[in-house]
Amino acid sequence: MAFQNTKCECGHQNALGTVLCEHCGKPLTEENSSTEILEMRYDGVARKSQKANPGIIDRVWNFFSSVKIAVILIVITLIGASLGTIYPQESQFINLDASIYYKETYGTLGHIYYLLGLSHTYESWWFILLLVMIGASLVICSLDRVLPLYRALHKQKVRKHDQFLKRQRVVVDADLPEGIAGQEALEQIGSALKKKRYRLIAEDGALMAEKNRFSRWGPYINHIGLIIFLLAVLARSIPGWHMEYYAAFPQGTPQPIPDTSYYLQNDKFTVEYYSDEEMPEQFVEEGRIMPKLFETKATLFRCTADCDDPVKEPTLVEVAKHDIRVNDPLEYDGLMVYQYDFDLTPKLVAVKPVLKDASSGEVLGSFEVQMSNTASTYEIGPYTLELKEKYLDFTLDENGEPRTQSPEPNAPAFVFLVRGPGLEAHGEPYMYFPLQKDKLRFKENVLNKDIMQHIIIDVESMNDVTISDSKSYLNVRKDTALPWIWVGAAISMIGLVMGFYWQHRRMWLKLDGNHLVLGAHTNKNWYGLRHEVARVLQEISMEVDSKAIDRGGNKA
Repeated sequence: MAFQNTKCECGHQNALGTVLCEHCGKPLTEENSSTEILEMRYDGVARKSQKANPGIIDRVWNFFSSVKIAVILIVITLIGASLGTIYPQESQFINLDASIYYKETYGTLGHIYYLLGLSHTYESWWFILLLVMIGASLVICSLDRVLPLYRALHKQKVRKHDQFLKRQRVVVDADLPEGIAGQEALEQIGSALKKKRYRLIAEDGALMAEKNRFSRWGPYINHIGLIIFLLAVLARSIPGWHMEYYAAFPQGTPQPIPDTSYYLQNDKFTVEYYSDEEMPEQFVEEGRIMPKLFETKATLFRCTADCDDPVKEPTLVEVAKHDIRVNDPLEYDGLMVYQYDFDLTPKLVAVKPVLKDASSGEVLGSFEVQMSNTASTYEIGPYTLELKEKYLDFTLDENGEPRTQSPEPNAPAFVFLVRGPGLEAHGEPYMYFPLQKDKLRFKENVLNKDIMQHIIIDVESMNDVTISDSKSYLNVRKDTALPWIWVGAAISMIGLVMGFYWQHRRMWLKLDGNHLVLGAHTNKNWYGLRHEVARVLQEISMEVDSKAIDRGGNKA
């Protein structure tokens, strides 16, 4: 590689990749015309991504420092996020089998949607990876630009090279009006600039005026806010930082809240309805019934002992009580429990059938079948019943195959493999329907014709059937990262306001005898800057056309 000399004629040694001398501002490259407006981004200071012969780490840095790459990553993320909105996400369901739900509800497209993993887009590895890459791009883009910008603005030189001044977009190159001395002109111009809140630095017949430098840091403060926002979003995947749990809470029984040491009990659920007098006449005619208030009197417990013991009852200590209503949640230690829905329909909880000898009618024993946590094996007298299949809402599909329509015990059915006297050694199947209507509808006696010659499973009375009271559906949330999401959003908004509302304006003036050269630069709003320059020069009776001094603006 040939050696490249980056030393300016003023004697300052610049880093490789510098476009404008860091000391006097003279352009160090001759690629552009000597009259072309200078590129003032970072005042021409070299950036790390411009390093010659980059290594592997430098190439990774260069990749993420590219604004083009950042835009592409954001677009891909937006497309991925939009795909997640085509159908509801799995996290919105309460006790639904997603593999069945999407196919039955949305057909083949819904099934493909589920198989592609789009039903949990926002928890998928590829979406999280995109967020990490955007975060890396924000960090590296910011560091690659903010350090050179800080270096350029921290120690600005007052006296600039003529090429630097005359190749700005706003330029005044003219003699002073007669009767005004050079030093007097600088003082009058400086006084006018101070009134406009410029900060001045004077040096040997030269003047630099600057205001609103802080606005240049707006985009980087915005980046800091976005980085905090992304980190908080990613932190929600850390166990214990975020939880969104929907469940039905029957009255009177404490239920564990997953991944916590807490139990929640629905002490009493009440619902009030609007009367006909309180509802619009149209609703009354349509026969609508609208709830006015539904409330769960809830108690929150903390488990202190035997929490994971399947045999012993957990030791619970009450920590909070609250009447949960819509938009009035129970709050405790970061947990928030919201009223979500309710169900007043009685549900089958358990049955306690007996096993009878078919020939003698002798009761061999009884056993309890729970709808939710059904045991896998039952020992009744000389017989063993092994649970093979369970259908909470039994039906037959178009091919005549058994399946369950929903997770609610609307039409429960159990398939047991029975072993014992008089039966085949490997056992025989027995399909049991707890509800009498289902026994008749699905012809239990026909399905079990052979085995019912030996044994019969049935309940003897309604006292052996357990029905639940009304259920309150509650939404339990915990989001430790949420405050940080708001902090990141607030910081990002501050950066946006700084960058959009204020403009960083600078003017450099140099006097050679009675000749004035002025160059001015701003990061936006050139119209305002050129008019400000024209008004300042009026203080020394120097009339200039604001349109004429803008070399890149609208001359019309």
